[in-house]
Amino acid sequence: MKIKVLIVDDSAVIRSLLQHFISSEPDMEVVGTAPDPYVARQLLVDLKPDVMTLDIEMPRMDGVTFLEKVMQHFPIRTVIVSSLSTKGSQLSLRALEAGAIDVIEKPAIDVKKGMDELRAQLVQRVRVASKAHLVPRLKIKPPTSVPNSISGNSRTALEKTTHQILAIAASTGGTEALKAVLTEMPHDIPGTVIVQHMPPVFTAQFARTLSSVCRFEVREAKDGDRVIPGLALLAPGNFHMELHRSGAYYYVKLNQEAPEHSVRPAADVLFRSVAKYAGANAVGLVLTGMGKDGAAGLLAMKNAGATTYCQDEKSSVVWGMPKAAYEIGAVKEMLPLGKIAGALITELKKRDVAAA
Repeated sequence: MKIKVLIVDDSAVIRSLLQHFISSEPDMEVVGTAPDPYVARQLLVDLKPDVMTLDIEMPRMDGVTFLEKVMQHFPIRTVIVSSLSTKGSQLSLRALEAGAIDVIEKPAIDVKKGMDELRAQLVQRVRVASKAHLVPRLKIKPPTSVPNSISGNSRTALEKTTHQILAIAASTGGTEALKAVLTEMPHDIPGTVIVQHMPPVFTAQFARTLSSVCRFEVREAKDGDRVIPGLALLAPGNFHMELHRSGAYYYVKLNQEAPEHSVRPAADVLFRSVAKYAGANAVGLVLTGMGKDGAAGLLAMKNAGATTYCQDEKSSVVWGMPKAAYEIGAVKEMLPLGKIAGALITELKKRDVAAA
């Protein structure tokens, strides 16, 4: 059966363009188009599409408000196709919080290369979205005023965890999965390095969002940043991030070498460097995402003595990256999303006691 797609965008030109791209694929069909959420609402009920593409900035009702209502009453797999300006990226992150599967950038109409990229991304993301799990959104608790601790004793965080590294990779569905894990971690989290596949304009805003709900600082990484306890560094969009070590200190290097698995940043690039420079002092985690990025790198970490985890299929929006890592034997333990933070804390406490 073909994937049934509903297109929602206030621009007639964009609706026509997306319809042409999707209808040209043998496994897809456009069952309807809508210029605004009010028309789209009825079409969702009448046509029962598999996937909806949705613009964010529309008259009468914005796409985020519409999506929030839809996910409450008529959940549907949704791909956001929108301008990724600063404002657009903020709204798109809200859409991911509301339940959107993925976000792709709407290019200028007269840019041929942009059109080719949009077509390739659109059909790929629609296919992935059509098979994605509509997992329940976990409620995020605000940070506590009295932060908890990995060790629970009076030693400082620097003394406890300066030698440990936590490395995490995620892609499709990862923004909410990362939030679910990191908001449960303590203020003295080991130095943490994260690859989340997302467009360049997203990463700084996403880091700020995470920092506002976590007990520790999260920021977009800059070349040369030290990796220290109580800090998580997010790889900036369009840059690979590697861990390095100078004496007793870890730091990150950024580069724009060729993409791996068609992505930059790539989790494999990060994980290989963690295996090399942190070895058994590292803990690795692969969360929800399409493709196989991170699998080989996580295996390198495991072979270097790191403890490794991945998210299970049921709780993943897309069980691609975790599945690839699990199938090649890179994972010590596979867990549902709600149990990952607890497992990480238990492992880090165990290491802390051993180091005491």
